[in-house]
Amino acid sequence: MGNEMQQRRPAGDRRSGIELGTLFGITVVLDWSLLIIAFLVAAAVALGPMAQWHEDWSTGLRWLVGAGAAVLLFASILVHEFSHALMARRFGTPVQRITLFIFGGMAHMEEEARHWRAELLIALVGPVTSLVLGFLLLSASGLLFDPEQLLGNDPEQILGSLGPLASLLLWAGNINIILAVFNMVPAYPLDGGRVLCGLLWGFTGDKALATRWSAFGGRLFGSLLMALGIAMVLGIQIPFFGTGFVGGLWLVFIGWFLSRAALLSYQSEAARGALAKVRVGDIMRREFDTLAPALGLDEVVEQHLLARGTRAWPVLENERLLGLLTFDDLRRVGREQWPSTQVREIMVDSAALVTIGPDEAGFQALAALSQHAINQMPVLDNGRLVGMVHREDILRWLELYGRQQLAA
Repeated sequence: MGNEMQQRRPAGDRRSGIELGTLFGITVVLDWSLLIIAFLVAAAVALGPMAQWHEDWSTGLRWLVGAGAAVLLFASILVHEFSHALMARRFGTPVQRITLFIFGGMAHMEEEARHWRAELLIALVGPVTSLVLGFLLLSASGLLFDPEQLLGNDPEQILGSLGPLASLLLWAGNINIILAVFNMVPAYPLDGGRVLCGLLWGFTGDKALATRWSAFGGRLFGSLLMALGIAMVLGIQIPFFGTGFVGGLWLVFIGWFLSRAALLSYQSEAARGALAKVRVGDIMRREFDTLAPALGLDEVVEQHLLARGTRAWPVLENERLLGLLTFDDLRRVGREQWPSTQVREIMVDSAALVTIGPDEAGFQALAALSQHAINQMPVLDNGRLVGMVHREDILRWLELYGRQQLAA
């Protein structure tokens, strides 16, 4: 039901999570799921390396450094995502939002790369940024202790002599380098998979084929991680990963996420390719229920909602679109107020609506609906309402005509 509500705020403003602010015209949103992983990172650092390196530290100090590690990790991920976003902009791809969530971050690009070089460089800049940031943090940690300490042969003694800030920077530097290496695994949708996709696209000239091969690599890698995680749960020692129930379960979860994300990424690209061949005018509804602005809400419910089952209505006056009323708008008004409230009082004004033209490609309609978290959109031809395009209409078209292209 929430998807039926049109934007009352500027396009792209509606989102879940905490809005941290805007930088370079890009809004940064922190998803609630990040709080879970932030706690896990803080706990892992406090009970792991800080406990091993600094047995003499108090529990409070270890947890303080752990909390700093969580903040620094996601600040690093934010820098990583900004590098993607700014590179995408350089190639003409708009980016209005970056979301930090449980698996890291995501720069929301409104369009796909138009050339294989753009795909390659947009993907490559992220791991390079993480690698550079990692070495900078390691260099910064090196400024906080005496280099002569490195001449000793006891690494544990060297680590134990580091102060809280040096320990934090050393950990963050290493983790950025590890993330850069992990991200370069040629498995879609990791950056390495997108790099592979760009190279294959350039070699074959077929983006859909390149995406399919890269996505297969992502699903294969995800399956491998799940298999390793199951082995760890069963007590088998895995090189680099070790063993244990919690670590194995986490690896299974990451593998499942990557495998699922690879499949969805390919299906999204396949849907985009299929919808590029159809116009909005071929998918939209040409017959739809409309409302007059002076109509009372009780009449809307009786004559339109209950009688016809419609849940979103364009509001017209002399064939001019004034706005849109949805079921969610009705629900926000108390039932006792329906007879005394007119449509014009609660409708979304036309200036705030997301609209599209009949000659636009079908994938542009689906992208707009997804970006703005809405379920329908007026179709305007030179300012005149000619139809309504609904998410379910697009999905139905894909089900009927795009099934072969969506098969992975």
